[in-house]
Amino acid sequence: MSLVRAAGLIGGLTLVSRILGFAREMIMARVLGAGLAADAFNLAFKLPNVFRRLFAEGAFAAAFVPLFSAEKAGRGLAAARRFAEDVLALLVPALLLLTALAEMFMPALVWLLNGGGGFASVPGKFDLAVALSRLTFPYLLFISLAALLGGILNSLSRFAAAAAAPVLLNIVLIAAMLTGQGGDLLTAHRLAWGVALAGVLQFLWLLWACRRAGVRLRLRLPRLSPQVGRFFAMLGPAALGAGVYQISQLIDLFFASRLPQGSLSYLNYADRLNQLPLGVVGIALGTALLPALAAHIAKGEEAKAAHLQNRAAEMALFLALPAAGALMVLAAPLVTALYMGGRFSAGDAAATAAVLQGLAAGLPAYVLLKVLTPAFFARGDTATPVKTALAALGLNVGFILLLIGPYGVAGLAWATAASAWANCALLYWRLHRAASFRFDAVFWRRVLGAGAASALMAASLAALMALAPLRFDGGALARAAAVLAVVGIGVAVYFPAAALLGAMPLRELKARLRRGGN
Repeated sequence: MSLVRAAGLIGGLTLVSRILGFAREMIMARVLGAGLAADAFNLAFKLPNVFRRLFAEGAFAAAFVPLFSAEKAGRGLAAARRFAEDVLALLVPALLLLTALAEMFMPALVWLLNGGGGFASVPGKFDLAVALSRLTFPYLLFISLAALLGGILNSLSRFAAAAAAPVLLNIVLIAAMLTGQGGDLLTAHRLAWGVALAGVLQFLWLLWACRRAGVRLRLRLPRLSPQVGRFFAMLGPAALGAGVYQISQLIDLFFASRLPQGSLSYLNYADRLNQLPLGVVGIALGTALLPALAAHIAKGEEAKAAHLQNRAAEMALFLALPAAGALMVLAAPLVTALYMGGRFSAGDAAATAAVLQGLAAGLPAYVLLKVLTPAFFARGDTATPVKTALAALGLNVGFILLLIGPYGVAGLAWATAASAWANCALLYWRLHRAASFRFDAVFWRRVLGAGAASALMAASLAALMALAPLRFDGGALARAAAVLAVVGIGVAVYFPAAALLGAMPLRELKARLRRGGN
């Protein structure tokens, strides 16, 4: 399957999941608002959900896919399956032990995650967060096993099942909020139970998909083969190298928990909007790019690998730059249209919009990281992404300390964006210095065109917001019409402007990516 087709398939299914995620957050905003129960559930959900993104969308694939693919190419599918069984044999007891320890020491873990007991200042909030976290944490066990199964399927170029799995999570959580009666506390508990149930369903779904693909795993006694040892040696560095955005969210969680009530919920609602383009563009490209890059590099085809990565970076920024511009200009109206109502006030909407603007400023960097890091993992280099990630995380904390005082929760988002750009610069500098990869002249010409077209689109949307009487706070139909109007105008301005200003024509991009990915 070509890169563009694989990325399109993954991106399309991710888009379905993100749309359902919007529906989930819209319902949650109206049902729980940004109060005590919402903050407690968001903390309880954040830890396993961050690990879901880290493992399913980053580290596990970076460590597992190249090794599984190498076993399959060198010794056949049976040897690759045995390698997967050996990984499973060690992963299951490790996850069971981790889950048991987390359940035992959950009060201490929650105390650490919420800024050294920041929730304790509100009566009952800390205890609720502990109770909900004990319900949600088993999700990590099942989603980690699902990540193994998803890595097998991706290595076999069967991307659909793993990309569709997050849809189950959103369906279960929406059902948890729409079924049954009760106040905020009961709804939060139903959501926490729903998270655990969704983990089981995602695991069973991918287990079934693997069986359909002809891969049946057996649970063996643990055996530390050289390949398994290499996998676990790569897993930690890959998690740190590929998951800077997710780890930054845990850092944000620590600081946000010490800010006024509702801050953690504002971060969550804004991140849901930012995750739409990040998931559809960045994750789809990163997932599809790694196997293709690894194949070219294994054959010594460095020129083809560089060409493929340049074209992938073009496509990433061609879509991420206008998305970032639109989210920054339209942050307030979008948050108002999608979330405001019920328990979610105009003040909540304004605070969430400020956070969204900061996150959107880093969106192109988050997407570009998904294109740059596979260049290291495909070459078996996990050390360099770790070093740059540690530097970026250190900068993130420094930026937070600088910005959180004057800007509050929005300062966390701007700090994350700044550190993501710094991480991109460091990764590219290391690739360029090692002569492994550099952006070619076509990339620079087309990305500058895309940037200029994005600026023109953003200016047009700002003028539209100042002149047109669009109702983002009216009834459901009025809100939907306003959102569709600004999206339609943004598209109508950006794509013709991109063609005129020298950004890549989509038809040519598709043809070139197909040639590079075959």
